[in-house]
Amino acid sequence: MFNLLQTAAVVLLWFSLGTLVYVYVGYPLLLAVIGFFSVRPKAAPGYLPNISMLIAAYNEDAGIRKKIEDTLSLDYPADKMEILVLSDYSTDRTDEIVKGVADSRVRLLRAPIRKGKTNVQNLGAEIAQGEVLIFSDATTVYHPLALQYLACNYADPKVGAVSGRYQYFDTEGKSPTGLGMIAFWNYENFIKMMQSRIRTISGCCGCIYSVRRAAYTPLHPDVISDLVQPLWAIQKGYRVVFEDRALAYEETTKSSREEFSMRVRVVTRGVRGILSVPDLLNPTKYGWVSFQLISHKVLRWLVPFFLLLLFASNAVLGNHQWYRTLFALQAAFYGFALLTLLIPLHRIWKPLGIPLYFCTLNAAALRSILEVMRGRKYVVWETVRS
Repeated sequence: MFNLLQTAAVVLLWFSLGTLVYVYVGYPLLLAVIGFFSVRPKAAPGYLPNISMLIAAYNEDAGIRKKIEDTLSLDYPADKMEILVLSDYSTDRTDEIVKGVADSRVRLLRAPIRKGKTNVQNLGAEIAQGEVLIFSDATTVYHPLALQYLACNYADPKVGAVSGRYQYFDTEGKSPTGLGMIAFWNYENFIKMMQSRIRTISGCCGCIYSVRRAAYTPLHPDVISDLVQPLWAIQKGYRVVFEDRALAYEETTKSSREEFSMRVRVVTRGVRGILSVPDLLNPTKYGWVSFQLISHKVLRWLVPFFLLLLFASNAVLGNHQWYRTLFALQAAFYGFALLTLLIPLHRIWKPLGIPLYFCTLNAAALRSILEVMRGRKYVVWETVRS
């Protein structure tokens, strides 16, 4: 009986370890190799279509004026741009401030009832006049040429959506998850870059992405638009590309609690979003796209289960030095994460915050899967505030 348990533990350990190595190392390496031999069609720098900037906002009176001013100052022809501020039934002075902006390019759309970010984006897309819809949040700062970099990709009629790139920063250097968040998004940006070179990306950056108006699909309020909108574009036969020059600057979350809450909402809505387009998970119909979704999204969301399986199976394998070393490394990693949660070790050495960020991401993914199984939906959108 003991030998049977040992054998089962060995099989489970290597299965879970192999899956984790594939998700975090194998898949990105595979993309890098294939991407090296792939040539992405180049954008046309002079192509500047009419665009509509859609800014989702809920109770953003502290920063909405600056967001509008920053957007108006971006380098894009004034006669080819409109700005729609999508107020999700704000209860502060957001609407009043927007109405007071003395520029005919700026319009306010107030939702008749609060139903979340995806809902107001649907409403905005209905009245937007641009050929290209660009989606942003009220707190995001764009590179001066970001709109041009996004728009020029639409010279290719096969492109249905374009994602920009997150550039996170930790101003004060005090966030326990700051360095981890920055490293994670650099890693994600690399994956998106390789996916785009090969064929199409499997999700956009929520604060800076765009959709060809003809490719836009109204979505259910409980799904995350920056993942599902591109997937619908793919189903319609379009490509979705990553434009790494189109930068959006965002500050990292201030605490692991904020990051956890945000990731739970994002992943829960993402899982529901994937379930709304199940055909894309069928490799016989969508081939490479299905492979990407499974490798980059589905398996990533299942990582916490593989981590638990690895730890549990490793715990019963103390008969070999290698297994004891692996278990000790896991225990040390989780120990540092717990210590950083309780004591600000990252202020002594910033990399000590990386285990906490990794654990925060995967704890949120675990919670999200359980929320979906319970039937929980996140519709109302909240901006993370410190």
